[in-house]
Amino acid sequence: MRERLEAGVGSIWVAGEISNLRAQPSGHVYFTLKDDRSQLAAVMFRSAAQVLTFRPDDGMEVLVSGRMSLYPARGALQLYVDMMEPRGLGALQLAFEQLKIRLGAEGLFAADRKRPLPRFPRAVGIVTALQGAAIHDMRTVLRKRWPACRIVVRPVRVQGAGAGREVAAGIEDLNRLGGLDALIVGRAAGRSRTSGRSRGGGRARSRRRSCPSCRRSATRSTSRSPTSSPTPAPRRRPPRPR
Repeated sequence: MRERLEAGVGSIWVAGEISNLRAQPSGHVYFTLKDDRSQLAAVMFRSAAQVLTFRPDDGMEVLVSGRMSLYPARGALQLYVDMMEPRGLGALQLAFEQLKIRLGAEGLFAADRKRPLPRFPRAVGIVTALQGAAIHDMRTVLRKRWPACRIVVRPVRVQGAGAGREVAAGIEDLNRLGGLDALIVGRAAGRSRTSGRSRGGGRARSRRRSCPSCRRSATRSTSRSPTSSPTPAPRRRPPRPR
């Protein structure tokens, strides 16, 4: 019966209000989804719950994706949730504010972790996508303001599923590369907010501020090699006639 139910219903989307939420030490989250007419028992296992960008709570309106099945021990109908997102206007802002609170509690925004920006950087690392206007604009501005600066680009995706983890990996790669006086994590205006609003990206940027290897010379490259722009040769003025 269980197999026939799962095959017949398949994957579904359900919207409702969370109630009776219970987060277990194992990482699994049990809750009830309800509206003004009905309610449905649901569970989100640790593998799915640990990648949420916000913290679900009682009374929150959410949209979830999952599959219907039976819990054999009680013979109860239950929704097994794979994905969850806040519902309604301000959902992205809610997730962002919750993320800031969690990272702030870890001390990632403490003043003593911040480092002054160099006035004349010798080398700047850029973590962004190679396609689009963002990388062109950053290179153009750097060339105009400080032509002698060396630019090292670590290509990443800045939108879509997994973009946050890819940006964090790019920051870590440039940290290990070393020899960089400053690091830019950027995207074009109007792009997805994934790159700037992930826990991995926030922690990676915080490690960048306190990582001593950022001042060392380059010692290694990565499997996805950053691209480096050569330092332009200094211009020599012809001697004046006597």
